Amino acid sequence: MKEFVGYCAACEAEIHCRDGFLDGIIADDKTLFCFQCGKNK
Repeated sequence: MKEFVGYCAACEAEIHCRDGFLDGIIADDKTLFCFQCGKNK
């Protein structure tokens, strides 16, 4: 199952939840990032 969660705060890529796992990173300030942008933070 794939469910849309939101957009990356840096590059605006779509972020989804796949089978209960988030395809991104939530920062300490609750900002949502994709894995690529999250590695750079």
